[in-house]
Amino acid sequence: MRALGRFLQVMPRALDADLVREQRMSASEYTVLRHLSETPGQLMRMSELATACDMSLSGMTRLAAKLESGGYLRRIRCEEDARGANAVLTEKGMARLREAWPTHLASVRRHIFDHLEGLDLRRLADAFAAMAADT
Repeated sequence: MRALGRFLQVMPRALDADLVREQRMSASEYTVLRHLSETPGQLMRMSELATACDMSLSGMTRLAAKLESGGYLRRIRCEEDARGANAVLTEKGMARLREAWPTHLASVRRHIFDHLEGLDLRRLADAFAAMAADT
C-alpha cells in the first residue's frame, strides 16, 4: 500500500500547484471559498470552517484575514455567541471561486479521474465517504 501513502502525500501538492500556477490561489483558499459557497447563507462559524478545512483555528484566522483583505469574505460577529465570529462569502469571493473552479476541476480530472478508467466511481466515492465518516 505504499502507492496509497504516496498518493496521499503527492496529490494535495499537485492540486495546489495547479491552482497557484494558473489562478494565483492556494488550494486552502479555494477550499475555504468552496465550503462557504455550499452553506446556507454562505456563512459559517470560523471554528466550524476551520474544522471543515482541516485547519487550526489560528491558521483559519490568518487565512480568513488574507481572504478578507482581498474582498473575498467578511468576518462578522456571531449573533448566537458574541465571542465567536462568522465568515461570510462575498459576491467577489463567489466570482473568484467560479473563476478558479474550471482550473481545479481540470486538475482533479488530469491527476485523478483520468487514471480511474474502468472503475466503479460510485463505489469508490461511497468507500471514501465511509472512510471519512470513521474519522
